[in-house]
Amino acid sequence: MAPTPIYKPSLGRLMRVACFMSGSGTNARKIIERSRQPGASYEVALIFTDVKDEALDRDGGKACNALDIAREYGISYECVDIVDFYKVRGHASKKDLSLRPEFDTQVVEAVGRHGVDVIALAGYMSITTKPLLDGYSGRIVNVHPADLTIMAGAERRYIGMHTVRDAVLAGEKEIRATTHVVREKVDAGEILVVSRGIPVRLPEGATPEKLAGDKELLRVVVEEHQDRLKRLGDWEIYPLTVQMIGEGRFALDSGKVFLDGKPGFLRL
Repeated sequence: MAPTPIYKPSLGRLMRVACFMSGSGTNARKIIERSRQPGASYEVALIFTDVKDEALDRDGGKACNALDIAREYGISYECVDIVDFYKVRGHASKKDLSLRPEFDTQVVEAVGRHGVDVIALAGYMSITTKPLLDGYSGRIVNVHPADLTIMAGAERRYIGMHTVRDAVLAGEKEIRATTHVVREKVDAGEILVVSRGIPVRLPEGATPEKLAGDKELLRVVVEEHQDRLKRLGDWEIYPLTVQMIGEGRFALDSGKVFLDGKPGFLRL
C-alpha cells in the first residue's frame, strides 16, 4: 500500500489550515504570515481556541489573543472554552481527562463548519483525544521544543513540558525544535522537520550540576534558551512544515513518514 499524503494538493485551491491556540499565538502569527507570502500552498481558514476572550491570566492580563489575531487578519474564529465546559459539569479544574473526549466532540463540531484540511497546534494547551485525533487522523501537527530524534532506550528522551530544562541539565551542547504529527501518545507522532541546532550557552563558571542546585539561575538560563529556540527554531520550521504539507511533500504509512516519496524527514 502506497504512503498516504497528509494533504494531496487540489488544483485551484489552497490547503485550509486551522490554528489551535490557548495563549499569545506567536506561532499562529508566523504560520499566518507565511500564508500571505507569494507561492503559499495554504491559507489559514480558522483560529480555534479553548480560552474565551474575557479570560485573564494570573497577572490579570489577557490570557489569550485568539480573537484579536482572528480580527487582525480577517480569519474565522471559533471558541469552545474548556474552563466553562468543566464548570458546567461541576468541576473546578480541567484535570478530569475522562471528560475530554466529550469536549473534543464539541471541538470537532465547531471546526467541521469550516472545511479544514489540517490542524496546526500553535500553543494549544489542551490534550487532544480520540474524537479529534480520529476526525483529523494524521492531519494534526505540532511543534515541540526538543530534538525528538534523541532516544533514551526505546523511548524519545525529551518529551513533555520541560524539555529545554531537561536538555540543559543533561549537558546537551545544542537544542532543537521538531515538528511532528500528533498522535494519542504525547510527543510520539511521526517526525516531519527538525530545526538547526541552537548552541547551549551557560554563564561563565556554570555547569549543569551547578544549575541543578541553583533554581533561580536555572530559570534564567532556561527562559533565555526557550526564547532563542522559539525565534530560531519554531518560527522557522513550523511555517515551513505547513507549507511543505500543502505542497503534498509529506506522506505517512504505518507510523513512518515519507518526504518527496522517500522514507525520512527533513533535518535543517
